[in-house]
Amino acid sequence: MPGHSAARRKRVDLHRVRDELPPLVREVVLAYERHLALERGLSPHTVRAYVGDVVSVLGFLHGLPVIDTVDASNSAGTSGAASSRAASNTAGTSGAGGSGSGRGLEALDLQVLRAWLAALRTGGVSRTTLARRSAAARTFTAWAHRRGHLATDPGARLASPRPHRTLPSVLRQDQASDLLQASESGAKEQDAIALRDHALLELLYATGVRVSELSGLDVADVDLDRRVVVVLGKGAKERTVPFGEPAARAVREWLAHGRPALARPMSPPALLLGARGGRFQPASVRRIVHGALGAVPGAPVMGPHGLRHSAATHLLEGGADLRSVQELLGHATLATTQLYTHVTVERLKAIHDRAHPRSR
Repeated sequence: MPGHSAARRKRVDLHRVRDELPPLVREVVLAYERHLALERGLSPHTVRAYVGDVVSVLGFLHGLPVIDTVDASNSAGTSGAASSRAASNTAGTSGAGGSGSGRGLEALDLQVLRAWLAALRTGGVSRTTLARRSAAARTFTAWAHRRGHLATDPGARLASPRPHRTLPSVLRQDQASDLLQASESGAKEQDAIALRDHALLELLYATGVRVSELSGLDVADVDLDRRVVVVLGKGAKERTVPFGEPAARAVREWLAHGRPALARPMSPPALLLGARGGRFQPASVRRIVHGALGAVPGAPVMGPHGLRHSAATHLLEGGADLRSVQELLGHATLATTQLYTHVTVERLKAIHDRAHPRSR
């Protein structure tokens, strides 16, 4: 298409940007990374995302290219970087603290943070991503202020763009039933891979756990007599989630006939194993879910998180209260769980429009 190449997005390697930061600033970033991983107990994926956002704003502060779009790196990113570089030159001599540990961060103020967000927006970053990045920046500046790297906390006054919340795609209950019936039919052949795939699909839908939580399960975490599983969620928070008899049957079959066939002498105690006997990874779970859903007529394109959305929606449709669903899903706040009530209302509206004699 004409002009298509000019609008092509060019990804920025934030690892390279971090390597180009001043040495003392890199030390602060590494300290913050250790804080997120060791003190807050965040998952490696979350730590990478938070640190990437921090590297982006600090790279912008020091005049490095951090905008994903070619046009933005030539215009808004350059002007923003120039202004932040000038701010660094003027503020560097009177920087905060005076200890030297925060040298290079002194010019990080509210104006720079706003210029960084504006450059990202000009580069085509969505409002949802902007909201996440501004939240990450606020978390970092608050930590840096507490540790003495910043004299004040500029992020405390940084307004966050209100993201556009889109309703997640969910399966209808009949589609979820078709998915699991097809999986169960394949498992009846007693093939180890089919037994594992059926067990993971049943557990994902029955418990609504995150894909990382499922992959992290060990055999000892599952109590088939009580039909509960102990999950280590975000922030290393442990919770107990119940599941139904269909999932219990699938797990029993997998443990009795499937897992022994894949286990090796050096296999970990993981509940789910790959073909070579190692712990089954989240990427492999996503591949299994995509493939299984592709065989369900009319099912939306989704991954494991779609089954989590579907489980929550179906629980609410079945009469579960919002607080209980929050506990089952491991949401830190009720506001996150309330998203599923909107899904349910939209579905009820669709049913009403289709079925009620006076809906039109």
